Amino acid sequence: MGTFFYMLLAFLVGVSVGWFIWGRLRGELDSLRGDMDRTRSERDRLRAAADRLTGELEVCRGARADLERQLAEAQGAKPGATKAAIPAPSALMSTSAPAKPTPAKSAPAKSAPAKSTPAKTASKKPAAAKAAAAPKASASKAAASETSATARKASPAAKRATAGKATAAAADKTDSLRRLIGIGPVNERKLHDLGVRTYAEIAAWTAADIKRIEDVLQFDGRIERERWIEQAKLLAAGDEKEFARRFPTAGTASNT
Repeated sequence: MGTFFYMLLAFLVGVSVGWFIWGRLRGELDSLRGDMDRTRSERDRLRAAADRLTGELEVCRGARADLERQLAEAQGAKPGATKAAIPAPSALMSTSAPAKPTPAKSAPAKSAPAKSTPAKTASKKPAAAKAAAAPKASASKAAASETSATARKASPAAKRATAGKATAAAADKTDSLRRLIGIGPVNERKLHDLGVRTYAEIAAWTAADIKRIEDVLQFDGRIERERWIEQAKLLAAGDEKEFARRFPTAGTASNT
């Protein structure tokens, strides 16, 4: 009985191992068949491309033969044209030869002394013009230097005037402090009483300024908790997009 059991067990193990091996071999066989099909399709594609290239090569050969034939015809037609064109230069030379004048050099030699006197007078005129233009140039340089000196003197005064106007405009500027989260009408009025009217002033607060303002407004860490300085820096820089992204609930008149 034990021998039969062991034989049955060995048979089952052999069948399972054979089935496993056959499955793997069958999978590899299927993959090889797929690779063969892909190779065949690639071969067919390459054959089609080779046929197409062969046709194009035949067309190029025909075009080359036509061009060579036309070139040969053109080279065969050129010698006759050159032979027909050869007599033309001799005819032109024969007709133009008697027309050369011989006494052409005597006239400029006679007229040379007559041209020497105007050259001297012409040379004197530019010298006189330069002498007359020199005082004018010096006068214009002096006038330009005077105007530049007056402009230099006037520029500090103009700068002081513009700086004064800028400071006055900055002093008159009053931003809407209620755009900041945590500042309502009452807090805005209190800040105006303390002389705080712009975002730039709030953005420049130090720790001592924060403590002083909180003591007056009876706040306890509210400025840091509601990030007044960060909001004021964005508004003072004009970065509305970043301000709206960081503080989406800000910007209304009813902030508290």
